[in-house]
Amino acid sequence: MSVTIVSTAERPEFVSVTARWRYDAFYEDSGESFDAVLARAQQTADRAQPMPRTLVLLVDGAPVGTASLTAHDLDERPDLTPWLAGVYVAPDARGQGYAGLLVAAVEQAAAAMGISTLWLYTNTAERIYARAGWKAVEVIQHKGTPVVLMRRDLQACSVSAAEIPTSGPGLREGGSDSL
Repeated sequence: MSVTIVSTAERPEFVSVTARWRYDAFYEDSGESFDAVLARAQQTADRAQPMPRTLVLLVDGAPVGTASLTAHDLDERPDLTPWLAGVYVAPDARGQGYAGLLVAAVEQAAAAMGISTLWLYTNTAERIYARAGWKAVEVIQHKGTPVVLMRRDLQACSVSAAEIPTSGPGLREGGSDSL
C-alpha cells in the first residue's frame, strides 16, 4: 500500500472531490452553495502558493482525505492566524491514522514557513486533537454552536519532514476517532 500527500496545486484533478467532502462535512447546512465551495477550492489550487494550501492524502493513488492551511477560518476570531482547517477522511478510510498524517503534514508545512502557532476549532474532535498535542484555549459560540478553540505551538512540535511517512499503512490503528 502506498500513502502519499500532495497539494491540489500539484494535482488539480482532486479539487472537485475535496470540495465535495468539505461541502458535505462542513457547509451543507450553512446556506453556502457547493459551487461557491468548489470555486474557492479551485482558486486555492490555481494560486499554487504556500497559503492557502489544500493537501490530499492518497492511498494507492486514490484520494481518501484532505486538510488545509489557511489564513482565516473563524469569523469570531479574525485576530488569529493561520489555521488548520477542513480535516476530513472518507468514512471507509477512517481508523487508519490518515487524519494524523494530514494534520502532521499541515503542521510541517506551517513550520517550514516559519509559523510558530497554528489554530483550529472543533465541536466534535477536541479529544483527538488534544492527543496530538493541541491545547484547548477557550469555548466560543460560532453560528450558535459552542466550539473549542485550540492552538498548536509548532516550536514544541517534534514533527520534521523526514518523520512524515509518505508510504505505509498509517501512524496508528484504532477507531474512527483516532488520529
